Amino acid sequence: MIHGRLSRAKTRLLVFALTLVGTALIASAPTPAGLSLQAQYAFATMFFAGVLWVTGVLPLAVTALCIPVLLTAFGVYADLDAALTGFADHLIFLFVAGFMLANALQKYDIDRRIALWLMSRLGTGPRRLVGSVMVGTAFLSMWVSNTATAAMMTPIALGVLTQVVGNEGLEAAAASADDVDADIAADGAGAVADTPDDGEFSNLQVSMLLGTAYAASVGGVGTLIGTPPNAILASQLNELLGYEIGFAQWLAIGVPIVVITLPLVWYLLTYHLYPPRVTNVEAAREQATEYLEEEGSLGPRGRRVAVIFAVTAGLWVLGGLGDLISPGLSDSVAVTLFGGDGASVFGPEGHQGLLYYVMVGMAAIPALVLSDTMEWDELVDIDWGTILLFGGGIALADALASTGATGWLADTVFSSLTSAPIVLVVGITVLLVIFLTEMTSNTATSAIIVPLLIGIGGGFAATLGLSEIAAAVFLATSGAIAASFAFALPVATPPNAIVFGSGYLKQEQMMRAGIALNIVMTAVLTGLIWLLFKFVWPAILW
Repeated sequence: MIHGRLSRAKTRLLVFALTLVGTALIASAPTPAGLSLQAQYAFATMFFAGVLWVTGVLPLAVTALCIPVLLTAFGVYADLDAALTGFADHLIFLFVAGFMLANALQKYDIDRRIALWLMSRLGTGPRRLVGSVMVGTAFLSMWVSNTATAAMMTPIALGVLTQVVGNEGLEAAAASADDVDADIAADGAGAVADTPDDGEFSNLQVSMLLGTAYAASVGGVGTLIGTPPNAILASQLNELLGYEIGFAQWLAIGVPIVVITLPLVWYLLTYHLYPPRVTNVEAAREQATEYLEEEGSLGPRGRRVAVIFAVTAGLWVLGGLGDLISPGLSDSVAVTLFGGDGASVFGPEGHQGLLYYVMVGMAAIPALVLSDTMEWDELVDIDWGTILLFGGGIALADALASTGATGWLADTVFSSLTSAPIVLVVGITVLLVIFLTEMTSNTATSAIIVPLLIGIGGGFAATLGLSEIAAAVFLATSGAIAASFAFALPVATPPNAIVFGSGYLKQEQMMRAGIALNIVMTAVLTGLIWLLFKFVWPAILW
């Protein structure tokens, strides 16, 4: 074990050293024609961050903190204050608020109650049982991080499976965990567990666990706070283009994707890849009902949290309907509620709008404290690493844009594709992002690829018949959505890693299902995004 840790430490140092050498070579190479020296340094910084994000030599957040330091050291920014502005982006505070709201839901088991209720009502057959788990997981993943949702739903799914498979079956599934490489087990990456190859219940077990992971990823697409790629897209569009996607706008983008792709994933899992071989799941439904009864009725504090969450979600949606509601209001009230350049009811000209979704989210936090439902030490226990990652990604994207690096890349590397059919462009983008996401986390992939897609998107304006900004929004949105559809490997997304780490699933089972779904989803997303681009997104995004 000690030898293994030393070996890993040496490997990390070696990869880090090679990354520094590569960064130095890029920074010191002759500057290509049309590229400024500062842009070359921005590319060197992108190489440094990209390699470390992909290899995982440093935690994602630690690498993100290195970005402003390196940008300032190279002289891309004259001082550190300018390099750190990305860490104060307003959308970062939306995610701080979203994470804190999720903590409140989890403290009072509101998310767990929703999942158990769905399972007890919908799980009337083996396929419906899997479907109910997936629906519950996807819905929760829209509001709670997909990582936290998968972590909560996996033990619930295993508990329900016990009632169908029996303890013996699940124990047999985990029996080979001792054969896993000790280094992997020590790192918490999860044990590879055998399920009975021909056992009566193995298909139900595999489809249930894979369905939990995949639903957490797909469901996260539904809202702006559901998964990090959505946030990275929104923050970098705002930073690079001054373009803002509102909460209601994203619902109109993400929900159709979820509604169409989630049933398809369920169908392929339960009818073709791992069709359940059992007929009676009544015991599992009873177990879900029993779990729900054990939760008891929601107490006064829990009900207050539920009300605060419902009001917050409702205001998020309402804030995006300003174009529909404003004509019926006086100018000053409309500006006060939805924002604008005119005078608000408070007098000054120009107002962000009280229903601006970041303000609504931040207002929910004191509401939780004032309602005596959460203490600060409970609220503050959130994924600060992801928050720092957002900041580092914004800082890098801003550097690439402000130095002209992304524009140069678009002109020199992607110019040959600008006259290609739009379906081909979308297909290549989706395939590229899914492939990259299989090798690294979807968060890291998005941090690297989204600013590049924004930069090259303008080159497709003529092909798409759009303005340069609208073309960039279209291409980057396509890539961000695709980042949530990598299903083959545990490293691709945290939900994959969580169900794999449960010890009741073999990697080859995930790969078999994931490769098939990746192929199908590349085709489906390409067609779906094209249809949405033609008939829906023009009314929403530009």
